[in-house]
Amino acid sequence: MKERARILVVGGGYVGMYTALRLQQRMRQELRRGELEITVVTPDPYMTYQPFLPEAAAGNISPRHVVVPLRRVLRQCRILIGEVRTIDHAARTATVTTLATREKGAPDERITYDELVLAPGSVSRTLPIPGLADHGIGFKTVEEAIGLRNHVLEQLDIASSTRDPAVRDAALTFVFVGGGYAGVEALAELEDMASYAVRHYHNVTREDMKWVLVEATDRILPEVGPELGRYTVTQLRRRNIQVLLETRLESCADRVAVLSDGQRFPTRTVVWTAGVKPHPLVAATGLPLTGRGRLRCTAELTVDGVEHVWAAGDAAAVPDLTAGRPGAECVPNAQHAVRQARVLADNLVHSLRGEPLETYAHKYAGSVASLGLHKGVAQVYGRRLKGYPAWFMHRVYHLSRVPTVNRKARVLAEWTLAGLFKREIVSLGSLEHPRAEFELAAGGKHPDDPKGSS
Repeated sequence: MKERARILVVGGGYVGMYTALRLQQRMRQELRRGELEITVVTPDPYMTYQPFLPEAAAGNISPRHVVVPLRRVLRQCRILIGEVRTIDHAARTATVTTLATREKGAPDERITYDELVLAPGSVSRTLPIPGLADHGIGFKTVEEAIGLRNHVLEQLDIASSTRDPAVRDAALTFVFVGGGYAGVEALAELEDMASYAVRHYHNVTREDMKWVLVEATDRILPEVGPELGRYTVTQLRRRNIQVLLETRLESCADRVAVLSDGQRFPTRTVVWTAGVKPHPLVAATGLPLTGRGRLRCTAELTVDGVEHVWAAGDAAAVPDLTAGRPGAECVPNAQHAVRQARVLADNLVHSLRGEPLETYAHKYAGSVASLGLHKGVAQVYGRRLKGYPAWFMHRVYHLSRVPTVNRKARVLAEWTLAGLFKREIVSLGSLEHPRAEFELAAGGKHPDDPKGSS
């Protein structure tokens, strides 16, 4: 190793956190002697375990238990809350906008590095659909998951308190766009939660609600295979959920969802989960990209043709050596991201020590998906599970994968308590405007919608 190696990790998601954690474990002595410095730049001070977002939205898990505080886990790393704006790899520098620079209007901070790990992840892939930017709701962050839960419960309150049939119908219509994991699990969990919640409303029933899943292709949950995908469609339709395949959202302007098959749904809820794309930072790095805008990587998790740059996760096109066909790439999901992070960190250590690098090769183990309480589908090592066994497998698998013993114990405790007591159906939409009441008391103007999401 050189006298002092500076490693910059861009992103605090799966790859960023697990890479830094592995480096922290493998290079403990070097960190203690001051021969190594690890800086993690991330917009949030926590890593979100995204597979638990649907359960957090349904109220099965507290929001704080689906996130992992980076400062607690990465004790020997420097955590910098901010966003990387530009990277000049020739000069080995990155410019970062931090909370302090935003507050003071000061110039961006410049960080110098020797080794760069790019793991900015992905962002929602949106389309230029009229009204989507104004009325659409995402489902990629814990804030969006909790905001969506509050929003759904508030729609029940609106429907219960109005005599206008148009307002009531729009409030009780929920449209989800995208038939992948995020869309199907979010819809299934929230429908389950709302069906329980309406028991406590004197004038709203489960039959009054309209849940619609819109998918542009001819099947949903492609990860679990065609058979389980068809089973999922059947189960959702038995719950009076409309599953519309080979259908696209063409507009949601004026709070009306207009579909490509001509159907129109007046609705106050349009949830967009139709895929993701690499973080915009990737395109601004000047590094080699694939046709889909992902970093072109080698099987050793280096950026192809560029020294001292490493990448993995959603923003990286990593060759899939187990696919048995040339040009195959690893699917951008959590299963690959966590395993890639481990190999990336090991290879970074090998590189610093002048040792040969390893190649990443992981055969996809399978998929599990929750369809609400005690309902699910799973395909693990070729075996198909449905109903309660699949739901149980979903929980066991993700409990084993959520980082830190602390989080595992808290999640397990919440699941245990949820099995003993009834669901919570409280909406805390006012959290989105915490100063509204004080501003009103102080003589300010009350917001038009102090509770947030209506």
